[in-house]
Amino acid sequence: MTAVIANLAVSCLELEATTYPKPGLVSTVDSGSHDDMDIDTLRRSADAIRPFFSSLAEAGAAGCGMKRLRAIGLQAEAAMLAATGGVNAHRGAIFGLGLLCAAAGRNEPGRTLGETVVRAWGEDIADGPRRYGAGGARQEAAQGFPSIYRIALPVLNSVDGEAGRVQACFALIAGVEDTNLLHRGGREGLRFAQTEARAFLEEGGVGRNGWRERAAAVHRAFVVRRLSPGGAADLLAMSLFVQAHEAWS
Repeated sequence: MTAVIANLAVSCLELEATTYPKPGLVSTVDSGSHDDMDIDTLRRSADAIRPFFSSLAEAGAAGCGMKRLRAIGLQAEAAMLAATGGVNAHRGAIFGLGLLCAAAGRNEPGRTLGETVVRAWGEDIADGPRRYGAGGARQEAAQGFPSIYRIALPVLNSVDGEAGRVQACFALIAGVEDTNLLHRGGREGLRFAQTEARAFLEEGGVGRNGWRERAAAVHRAFVVRRLSPGGAADLLAMSLFVQAHEAWS
């Protein structure tokens, strides 16, 4: 079962990576705002960290605490960096998706994966090292991933296929204070990104005619400004994992 969980996690990373257009992000079409990675980089990274998702699921099943999960996560990061030549392709996903894999391994009936994360590791996550920004991914995880359940999942459950993934990505950019955007563009960059994403959604999102061209135009605007909502990308992959897990669990 742990191998199934790990394969599901990697397949969700692949789905996120191949979705287009996602503003500023790597896809099969281009490298977005990134000079240091492309789709092959993401695929090498995902393949390298696959065994560690399995280990995290095993640790969850064994009732391990956050100390053990962190140790596995650090091993996954080392494997990622070795596979990508030092490029941080999936550090945020190792953290967030890794916790969800551990929760899936723990398998607590009647609880969502987010609820399991809070119950099992929430306090330790909140008190843990600030490696992922002030707030950011750590705060999201400690609260049970509210952005997944309140923002992305409702979209994914109502709009199928790539259109749903694009819509969910825009919704996450609009609704999350992405620390990747803050790092690249400061408050001004974050405001620009959120304003553009909200405008796309308010104009009808993927429900309007010509939505793909409109989304591609937003993507190009992000690239010009070198903005990349990596946090939204991680949350999209994690949301796909939660959706798939809920479908078969």
